[in-house]
Amino acid sequence: MRAMTSPSDRLPTARAWPTLAAALLIALCYGPPPIGNAAAENAAPRPLTPRGELTAEERSTISIFEKSKSSVVFISTQEQVMDLWTRDVHSVPRGTGSGFVWDDTGHVITNYHVIQGATGARVKLADGRDYRATLVGASPAHDIAVLKIDVANRRPPPVAVGESQNLRTGQKVYAIGNPFGLDWTLTTGIISALDRSLSGGNGHTIEHLIQTDAAINPGNSGGPLLDSAGRLIGINTAIYSPSGASAGIGFAVPVDTVNRVVPQLIRHGKYIRPTLGVAADEHINQRLSELLNVKGVFLLRVARGSAAEAAGLKAATVSRDGSVVPGDVIVAVEGQQVDSVGKLLARLDDYKVGSRVRISVLRNGARREVSVVLKPGE
Repeated sequence: MRAMTSPSDRLPTARAWPTLAAALLIALCYGPPPIGNAAAENAAPRPLTPRGELTAEERSTISIFEKSKSSVVFISTQEQVMDLWTRDVHSVPRGTGSGFVWDDTGHVITNYHVIQGATGARVKLADGRDYRATLVGASPAHDIAVLKIDVANRRPPPVAVGESQNLRTGQKVYAIGNPFGLDWTLTTGIISALDRSLSGGNGHTIEHLIQTDAAINPGNSGGPLLDSAGRLIGINTAIYSPSGASAGIGFAVPVDTVNRVVPQLIRHGKYIRPTLGVAADEHINQRLSELLNVKGVFLLRVARGSAAEAAGLKAATVSRDGSVVPGDVIVAVEGQQVDSVGKLLARLDDYKVGSRVRISVLRNGARREVSVVLKPGE
């Protein structure tokens, strides 16, 4: 039985298709027919939706930035080049970085690598004033440098100094700097890890670094890393990134290191290391560790009059038949293991000249403890 259909249910006839197609084409090309200009004539800005109060976290972040901004500076460096035709020497831009005001006498802290190789530097304050800077001192081993500017009036406030020994992974942090020349930029994140080690590329290993996911890019170097109280807890110094831009892994020199190194740079122009007075070689040390299956630092020489000699430490010797007789192997400093020359230097660097420290050594396969008073070194 066939179903009955009404006229409205039937498909268009073949003769109606050209008319429908033309109408469809016109609609697609020109849109629907106009319905009048009343809506266009009455167009006006939409009413605003009240936002309400900022969140407590937003207010805190704004406060930290506004209070700290004037303590952060923009650093540009120059180098001198000679024109091969005229033999004239002139300065050309070298690079940019960040820094922060350390005290009321015009000292500015930044990374050593920001000013490395430069013949001059200028420091720009947050209010736009620009000053020529002089180099006071630097410590490549810590990637820290101190500059000085002469500000006659309206001196910028020093950054508030905190501490890094009691930091916790997960704490909120704030980085202020000048990434890619974009001055006074604020980024936020957390402490991702603590006590990281990073090769400084100059034979030194920087220890106790703070790892953060706060966005740090080229130009941030030397800027402050702040805690939620707006206190300095580190100097932004490096990023890990295959592309050269932020990959969420940045590193900062901890403020406890900064607070120990900077006063010496201001007083002496250099950092005076606490030392044992021993000689060791990283390459030889690695070979001996693998050969003898011992993790530690093999002493190749003990300097006369050194702290190590006074404590009775023994270096390797050469027997009459030409064979090498191993001496003491340092395996720990105050109970903290050392397995490389860089690690030993970093452990000793946690103490001051004149400090008495406990050194654990292996001698003839037996472990023993030695008390050593650290002396000044280079």
